[in-house]
Amino acid sequence: MAAGNAASDKKETSDTDFAARIRNEFKIKENDIKSYSALTLAYIGDDVFDIVIRTIVVERGNCPVNKLHRRVSELVKAASQCKMIELIEKDLTEEEMAVFKRGRNAKSYTMAKNATVNDYRMATGMEALMGYLYLTGQTERYVYLIKLALERFEAK
Repeated sequence: MAAGNAASDKKETSDTDFAARIRNEFKIKENDIKSYSALTLAYIGDDVFDIVIRTIVVERGNCPVNKLHRRVSELVKAASQCKMIELIEKDLTEEEMAVFKRGRNAKSYTMAKNATVNDYRMATGMEALMGYLYLTGQTERYVYLIKLALERFEAK
């Protein structure tokens, strides 16, 4: 029988479960997702949302970087995220809504530039949801929700 290689000795992960892949490669133990604060989920969810939006914008066509930056900035700002989450709220599961509300209601000691308190809180809720879905390996779900939000946002 052939000796196993390093890859087969590791826990199997889906190619789409990026967080699990990182945990696997860097030998980081998985934590209980419920132990994370809403603001911690929002912290990583901000980047999850950002990378999906940047990927979409870049893949839609090569153009000068300053043009890419303006388009991405327009989509990831708090006011836009607020509108997007409002457009998909009714599509969230009960569990997703609970995570969103935890993020929305979290007491943050910072404030986004050029954002209302409501926009900032709603955006924080959306980012918490994206962080939660990312860390729990629900890649298809967060990509679907961002797609749905973006389609409805761009249709307005």
